[in-house]
Amino acid sequence: MKLISDPPIPVRIQKMKERVRWRHPSILQRGIDQTCMVLDDRKEDSPEFSFMVIGDSGSKPHFKQHPQRKVAELMLPHRDDCRFVLHTGDVIYVVGSHEYYPTNFIEPYREFLVGGDNPKNIPYNRMVFNLPFLPVLGNHDYYDVPFMYRLLTGSTLRLRRMLRYKDFEIGWHGSNQGDAYSRAFLDYMAAISPKELERHLDQHYTAKTDMGRCLRYQPGHFTRIPNRYYTFRYGGIDFFALDSNTFNTPSPLPATQAGDISRRELQKRRQEIDEEELQILAMSDRLNPDNPADAEQLDSLSAKLDQINEIKIDIEKQLASNKMSAIDFEQLDWLKNRLIESWNTAEVRGRIIFFHHPPYVTEATKWHQAQTLAVRHRLRWVFEAVAETVGLIAKERPIVDLILNGHAHCLEYLRTADTGFADSNINCIISGGSGHRPRRQREEGTELMETFTEIAGQPTRKVADSHLYIGRYDYNSQKHLPYSAVRIDVQDGRPPKFIVRPLVAERVDQQWYNRELEPFVI
Repeated sequence: MKLISDPPIPVRIQKMKERVRWRHPSILQRGIDQTCMVLDDRKEDSPEFSFMVIGDSGSKPHFKQHPQRKVAELMLPHRDDCRFVLHTGDVIYVVGSHEYYPTNFIEPYREFLVGGDNPKNIPYNRMVFNLPFLPVLGNHDYYDVPFMYRLLTGSTLRLRRMLRYKDFEIGWHGSNQGDAYSRAFLDYMAAISPKELERHLDQHYTAKTDMGRCLRYQPGHFTRIPNRYYTFRYGGIDFFALDSNTFNTPSPLPATQAGDISRRELQKRRQEIDEEELQILAMSDRLNPDNPADAEQLDSLSAKLDQINEIKIDIEKQLASNKMSAIDFEQLDWLKNRLIESWNTAEVRGRIIFFHHPPYVTEATKWHQAQTLAVRHRLRWVFEAVAETVGLIAKERPIVDLILNGHAHCLEYLRTADTGFADSNINCIISGGSGHRPRRQREEGTELMETFTEIAGQPTRKVADSHLYIGRYDYNSQKHLPYSAVRIDVQDGRPPKFIVRPLVAERVDQQWYNRELEPFVI
């Protein structure tokens, strides 16, 4: 059963351009850069500041438990000390539907919203943040529901149970190819009349940078981001937000005997997980969600169904890779050029990029996915191109100081090794454990190895080490589910140092505990 559909990359790109009126004549006439914004929070532009990072948060309460709200409560004591919140994607599960924004986003983060005292009165497409909330798209924010499944699952609870998916967060709607996310967070200028567009641009695109005019983000007043990928500068640090959903296409399977073998293995694996899915559905059908013990088991089975759908999509992407691969080179070229510009700007002392799919990860379900390797290779290509241009300026420093991701349901700190390329010695933090079922670390260990097929002899070398992993684990026959966010304190200096403060709420059976972890410096 195909629960979710994934729109093609060219469709995603085109739809997103239409929503922000990409390069509209009125925008070009005013010299507006639609990939840049200024964070106008009326605070001193200090080189020392703090921000928080969350990701993969968008779940509703399950069986009287609301992990996402627990994480939000961990964040509240830090709100006044932090300048903004970054979200690494998957704002709404399972298919990014506008139906779930009230329960899965507005309610748990109500204190971060203007009018949060009455969250039920806040329309999802009219949200205004009192603390800047800066997201990127996750894969679930793009997903849709196949039409026939939508007819069944959206109608009645009885029909949902007939399908044996109990309490699964799929209703009448999907994301409409990312439209719900766009209406929630982007400056959705497609909804503005041509006459109003002129006034809108003159009112909200008044900030100035070296690239021209750009959007002015004003907490409490106007809190829209300009595009699906964008950049802003704060405290001498350039931040780059990316949409990794449009450059995660796996490399094509080779048209060789080895490629044919890989294709048959993938087809066999897809058949195996279809059978596994049917077994899980049969097990869940015998459980009663009103029984606490059964409810806990249903939660675990639902998590397995989640993983199965992710594996299916990854396999489908690999099997389709022999067709014309769609890669968002427009965005990758933009990142390359902006990084080069950043290195040639004297006032910039550091660079942070954040996006959904991690290029390096040891979470059990993500580390070996074809999409993970695809994102790693695309990013490496960009960094290599930047290094060729700014090598003398950068000297021994990495191209970026920090990479922030989600997608993997954990909190993890990794550092790349000497890869032999320009992605060496980079600090990476995955903050993807903020609400949706935490997952285990892989059994293969904390060292990530990679085989370089493009190099003679195809050498295998270590490319990263995992230094901290906070995810699901068992202790004394009990299941521990740690949900997390992270606070990052940016220090003065060139290069900057970062104090990383994990924020963790852990559920054991029906009890919650706040875990105190020591901050660490990177």
